[in-house]
Formats: sequence, structure tokens, C-alpha cells
Amino acid sequence: MAAIGAVLFSSKAIVIKLSYPYGPTAETLLGLRMAFAFPFFLMVLHWFEKKPKPDMRLKDWLQVTLLGAIGYYLASYLDFLGLQYITVGLERVILYLNPAIVLLLSAICLRKRITPMQFAAMVIAYIGVVFVYWHDLSVSSDGLLIGTLLVFGSAISYAVYLVLAGEMVERMGSIRLVVYASTASAVCCVIQALVVDPPAMFNQPLAVYGLSLVNATICTVVPMTAVMMAIKRLGSNVASQAGAIGPVATIFLGWFFLGEQITWLQIIGTAIVVTGIWLLVQAGQTSNNLHNKKASAST
Repeated sequence: MAAIGAVLFSSKAIVIKLSYPYGPTAETLLGLRMAFAFPFFLMVLHWFEKKPKPDMRLKDWLQVTLLGAIGYYLASYLDFLGLQYITVGLERVILYLNPAIVLLLSAICLRKRITPMQFAAMVIAYIGVVFVYWHDLSVSSDGLLIGTLLVFGSAISYAVYLVLAGEMVERMGSIRLVVYASTASAVCCVIQALVVDPPAMFNQPLAVYGLSLVNATICTVVPMTAVMMAIKRLGSNVASQAGAIGPVATIFLGWFFLGEQITWLQIIGTAIVVTGIWLLVQAGQTSNNLHNKKASAST
């Protein structure tokens, strides 16, 4: 289930790339995706969330809205913009750096210590991105830098969301927080689309609506549900490791559906990124285990 979820999540970029030739803007595509996904998120909340609904104050709603604007609206918008310039393979490995970005933000903002093993793993992962970037540069350099920066900005936005969401997750539960934040994001996305080009949401070719529905369901709600089921059955560690198939699958999906070239440089770079992030996760778990043992010994 976790592997299926990872592949379907990764296919989001394919669907976006297939939509652009019909002429919609990133704002319109994002607005349609979130509008279609919203009712399905409510269904997921009903099926999976067993915790009682927490008392929400105005401050809580404002925090959830801010998290949704940063973690889902801004991250998705930058990603949609970036995909106009770079391959889906490069986009996926940049987003796969998320644990490394979270670690850096935690070190800067929360003063959390980075171990030598974690630092080495991050260096390995970023070297892998350089390889994949080099592959894209050899294919086409038009807009490559701006596309890379936009998608990297997307990864940073989502990492900020993860760092800030810790306290809210404990109070609300992860599923409820995701649904509430996604709702805030959906409102932002639809409002933006209507402000930028009001008629565009309603006069797109049928193919754009069909692809947006696929993006909202098959590439968003279904994989989210699959990953949650996998975490429930296997635990978060095993489920996260299965997610390593995502960047690899994206390369071949891009080749099959979009005709994007596959080179050994790209494959090697992707493998290096996956290895680096895997080492980073393992190093983090080892560090946490040692910390817990020391805490137990001192009590």
C-alpha cells in the first residue's frame, strides 16, 4: 500500500505536465485540483479520524489557516509553476529532499543538533540532486534554474509546515489537521484562480477537467489514504522506506507518458538522493534511540 501511494503521489507531476498543453495556467490547474479534492478530504476525515473533535479557538483556526497557506497552497503553487520548466524526474528528487530540509530548519529555528552522520547523509542527497540537475541541463537549459528554484521553494514551504505543525498535530491529530489545512488551502487556491482569471475555471477543455479530477483523486486522495493504511499496518518507518520508490517510478512515468529522456546520469543521481535520504532517516532514528536510552537511564 505504501509503495502504491508513493507511485500515485509521484504521478501528480505527470498529470500536471499533461494538462499544460491545453492552455490552462498554474493558478487554474491548482484551483481545479483543490476544488475537486475538497469533498474527498471530508470523506477521509470521516473514515479515518477516531479522536473526538477538539475545541477550536480563533487562535487555532488562524494557525490552521496559516499552516494550510504555507504547507499546501504555497508549496503546491510553487510546484505547479516549477513544472513548467523542469522534468518530472528533477521535480521529484528535489521534493524528496524534504527530510533534509526539515532537519536544517529544525537546527536553525529550534536549535536541534545535527549529528555527523546526518550531515554526511544530507551532503550525499544534495550531490545526487546535482547529478539529476546536470541531466536536465544536458537536455534543455531553458528556464531550468528558475524551475529548480521554484520547486525547491515548494519543498522549503512544506518543510516549514512540518516544523510548525508539531504542536497542532498533538492537539488535533494528523488526519484532522491535514483536512483542515487542506480546506484552508483549497479556499486560497480557488480565490486566487478566480481573481487571476475568473472565467478560466469554467471554460477549460473537457480534458483539463478530467485530468484535474484524476489529479485530485488518483494522485492526491487515494495515495494519502493508501499511505495512512500502510502506516497503520506496518508502522511509519516501513511505510516511509517504501516511499523511496517514488522518485524512481517518476523517471519511468515521465519517459512513458511525456517522452522525457532517461540517462544513466539521472538514474545514478536519483539513486544517490534516495540513498542519502534513507541514511538520514536511519541516522535520525539512531539518534532518537540513544536519546531515549539516556533519558531512561537518568530516571
